[in-house]
Amino acid sequence: MERFKARARSLRASQTNAEATLWQALRNRRLARWKFRRQHPIGRYIVDFVTLDGKLIVEVDGATHSTSAELKRDEVRTEILEACGFLVVRVSNVDVYENLEGVLEMIETSLRFE
Repeated sequence: MERFKARARSLRASQTNAEATLWQALRNRRLARWKFRRQHPIGRYIVDFVTLDGKLIVEVDGATHSTSAELKRDEVRTEILEACGFLVVRVSNVDVYENLEGVLEMIETSLRFE
């Protein structure tokens, strides 16, 4: 477990620009009342963003998530995280850059059904 914590700290220190942009919109309960964490370990995975109260995981995917192998890996990862009781939503880097308000609206809508 300690290695996951160390890896999560490392990922927080080297976040992508899209993750940094989305984090600025989610941190400090800026999205309604929801407390989000970034690069948080859940089971054997480290997720980009999670609200534990809302049981929602937000994954920000870049261009590397477009190959068939990566898509399959993401599908398996999503199934495992959903088996832990979370809803997993994926957004692209492009969506974060070009439609941040739409991304936030989608996240908030997903949380309404919590």
